[in-house]
Amino acid sequence: MKALQEEMKRQLKHLNPKMIRRYMHDVIDWDARLISILGARGVGKTTLLLQHIKETNDIEHSLFVFADNIYFATHRLFDLANTFVQYGGKYLYIDEIHKYANWSTEIKNIYDSFPSLKVVYTGSSILDLEKGGADLSRRKLQYHMQGLSLREFVELKYGYKIRQHSLQELIDGKIDWPYDALKPLPVMAEYLQYGYYPYFTDGHFHEHLHSSLLQTLEVDIPTFAQMNVGTTRKLKTLLGIIAASVPFKPNMQAIARDLGISRNDISDLLFYLEKAGVIMQLRQTTEGIALLGKVEKVYLNNTNLMYLLASENIEIGNVRETFFLSATNMTERVFASTISDFQIGEYTFEVGGKKKRKKQLAEAKYGIVVRDDIEYASPAVIPLFAFGLLY
Repeated sequence: MKALQEEMKRQLKHLNPKMIRRYMHDVIDWDARLISILGARGVGKTTLLLQHIKETNDIEHSLFVFADNIYFATHRLFDLANTFVQYGGKYLYIDEIHKYANWSTEIKNIYDSFPSLKVVYTGSSILDLEKGGADLSRRKLQYHMQGLSLREFVELKYGYKIRQHSLQELIDGKIDWPYDALKPLPVMAEYLQYGYYPYFTDGHFHEHLHSSLLQTLEVDIPTFAQMNVGTTRKLKTLLGIIAASVPFKPNMQAIARDLGISRNDISDLLFYLEKAGVIMQLRQTTEGIALLGKVEKVYLNNTNLMYLLASENIEIGNVRETFFLSATNMTERVFASTISDFQIGEYTFEVGGKKKRKKQLAEAKYGIVVRDDIEYASPAVIPLFAFGLLY
């Protein structure tokens, strides 16, 4: 265990001091006994844990471990927790729990056996579908972490702190932006290409993003869904089809025929891609569970993925819609509109360029035009960048 403690201290020592505190830090109830933080690869879950350990100043009673550490080739998580508690340990942080076999059962046993120990673990967002193993739903607090918002990108790259806005504030035209110091439109253009993932500061952004995406497609999803090599190839082919035509209007029967699998299998593959943070599925409104609504369009999860996978097929209208959905999905329930682009509660949103008019919103109860390439709001008109301030 001493080697693990030394490894944690090395990780803390090399923590980037310029990295901002993410929005999620203040949302989490760190006093809970069991916390699950799920998210796509590269959104900053590891940094979040290390920042918290460093800020709490209780390093001697904390232990941070990677679930795929070679230590666990001959040791169990439960045994580590037992030894840690015996030596006065209070806070156990486990990164990338999905890389540890039978993790849910051992976490349950740790929770039940050591009531004085607080456990926080991170994992792929696809673990939200976990049904096997131990049932942790009644024991854990679960949080979902997104990539950087435009607001966080501005703080990390330019050092300006902008407060988090509510959707109602945007609708009311109350947008706090440091206009005198920073022009929003060029910053927005940067964010769309490389601002969603915090590691943009490390250099070689697209190489890193490509590697992370391959790990999700070739390791995370296939391992969880127990896919064979052939199905994994079809998963990658499906993503290629989506990337070439986003926003993609799925014809399940045609895709199934082209890939040589059943229509139900296509729905499953799309669902895995969605839960893993690779795509977003825009559904029609439904009175029941949101995920049961018919899929109207499929988008890549964020605009950075668009520039990686479809750089030769970038269409600005698609970029705008992808940004809007990615930015609002975190705090709102967003559905396809029957008369325009998006529906959030009673509000209908039409997304376009600075010349976009309200014609398509004539039948909307509350119609809002979202315009790119403008800086300021006006009645029933909101600049697109402002939606990057929601979280």
